[in-house]
Amino acid sequence: MYAVIKTGGKQYRVAPGESLQVESLTADVGSAFTFEEVLMVADGDSIKVGAPLVAGATVKAEITAHGRGDKIRIIKHRRRKHYHKEQGHRQNFTAVKITEIVGA
Repeated sequence: MYAVIKTGGKQYRVAPGESLQVESLTADVGSAFTFEEVLMVADGDSIKVGAPLVAGATVKAEITAHGRGDKIRIIKHRRRKHYHKEQGHRQNFTAVKITEIVGA
């Protein structure tokens, strides 16, 4: 059994017991979180595809950690023009563990 959810502008294929990192969520570590935007649910041979969402389907997860990703370096350089600019960015994330898929 698996589902496709949408959160933080991205889509993720999830299954019960999986851990993944999503865009930062506003909930405490150890608390339960429910993803309401479920795009598809597959259970064996039966597949439910939403238009755009599957009615009544939710994905329950437990928040395991909050953190920041690796630093990404952004470098702009123009040769022979004395122009060189560096910038860095670290994106916040929330680690979640999928516990249950409801509505399959």
